[in-house]
Amino acid sequence: MSTLSCHVLDTTCGQPAAGIAVEIYRFGESQSLAKGLTDQDGRFKFELLDLASDCYCLRFITEEYCLEHFKQCFFPLADVVFISDEQQAHYHIPLLLSTFSYSTYRGS
Repeated sequence: MSTLSCHVLDTTCGQPAAGIAVEIYRFGESQSLAKGLTDQDGRFKFELLDLASDCYCLRFITEEYCLEHFKQCFFPLADVVFISDEQQAHYHIPLLLSTFSYSTYRGS
């Protein structure tokens, strides 16, 4: 089994994005496996979740943050779909967020 953490960086100001809701789903399913909010450092660790080898969707619900910080929202959520391998001990997925774009990568 693998563990999962994530963080969000507001690239318009180069600061962590606190208070963004994050949820994890098995890809194609609608029942959330776990959820939480990014902390003051823009990070969240899914403490009680162990990922089996499967395809997952990590959902960042960005609408409230975007409206508050950008005064508009183009992407109300950002889904990151990834495949886990339980032989991998940990996955870290960052989200780089700005007014009209977002990107992600496999972190360490």
